[in-house]
Amino acid sequence: MQVQWFTPRPDSLLGQLRSPLYMRWQAGLSLFALVALFQGPASLHRAPGSWLAPTLLAVPVFVYLYSRVYVGPRRRVDWYVAGMVATALALWACNPFGFILLILAGVVSSFSLSWRRWLVSVAVMGALALAKAWTFGDPLSVALWVVMSGLFGGFSNVAYMHSARKDAELRLSQTEVRRLATLAERERIGRDLHDLLGHTLSLVALKSELARRLALDEPARAQREMAEVERVARHALAEVRAAVTGMRRSDLASELTSARLMLEASGVAFEGGLPDGLALPDAIEAPVALVLREAVTNIHRHAGATQASVSVSFEDDMLQMRICDNGRGGLAAHGNGVSGMRERVRALGGTLAIDSPPRRGTALSIRVPGAVSASVAAERDATATAAVPASGSAA
Repeated sequence: MQVQWFTPRPDSLLGQLRSPLYMRWQAGLSLFALVALFQGPASLHRAPGSWLAPTLLAVPVFVYLYSRVYVGPRRRVDWYVAGMVATALALWACNPFGFILLILAGVVSSFSLSWRRWLVSVAVMGALALAKAWTFGDPLSVALWVVMSGLFGGFSNVAYMHSARKDAELRLSQTEVRRLATLAERERIGRDLHDLLGHTLSLVALKSELARRLALDEPARAQREMAEVERVARHALAEVRAAVTGMRRSDLASELTSARLMLEASGVAFEGGLPDGLALPDAIEAPVALVLREAVTNIHRHAGATQASVSVSFEDDMLQMRICDNGRGGLAAHGNGVSGMRERVRALGGTLAIDSPPRRGTALSIRVPGAVSASVAAERDATATAAVPASGSAA
């Protein structure tokens, strides 16, 4: 039968963390302190018969209780810590370095469900260490080491758990925002389609019924009604296509917002924005937005980056967009969706350049003609408007 002692439960410390790797490493490295239980007495030339056997018995019990703090139910952490303290005090009576177990117990007591319990536990451990040192003539500074290690080591754990909890709440809120946004979009689409097709389909139904009644008595009028039905149906079809195209159309502003949500949710710092007054035709903005989406998806899935940025500018009617990350680099010229991005940019008459040295990040530089600022567009419109009466007077 497979032993499940070290498998994290869903309600355990490791089971509640989204990325428990850091905590696993911390727990494993802390156990290296147990080596001092064997090296210390040997360096003091203590006879092995007085401390070796108790140490060999106490260490497995302590390691089991220590591991249960991480993989067992969090509501039982205080009981595990109490068992660790009892084991530490029992070993300390035989091994002069047994207080190390007490220090580790004080550090992991910070994983209790209440920070007040943690402080009480550290205080109790300090009092027990002081009483033991006073009774058996050990250095009183050992009690200070137990208290200070429990406070400073425990504070780092409390800060980490607070950060992990806030991160989990942020991810949950982002998921809720996406769910509400999706729900609102579905409701809007439903309202738009109802307003768009409700009246039109009712009109089609009425005229079709009228044409059916007139088909035998007044064929000419019935043909006119059916022609009207055809015209209304074609008009409705055109409106539906226009509405669906508008729903599917992407824009740079929304893609930048989605990029920020995706990357920051996965731990990648993001910087990016659009220049004021950028005006792009729909035929250009939609493909460029899809290129941005594909590039950000590559960063999220493949780059292993911690930072990413998107800069957009325009000069001489050229849109220039640069997408950078500090990931592993080595992006293939025809892999990870690059071919699709290149085809979209090429269809717009633009160029896409890739700079992706191994282990030095990736930079995509995109240049597309057809971008003008709002001020330039307004100036051109004013010039064109002013030129019309001048031509008329010349005529």
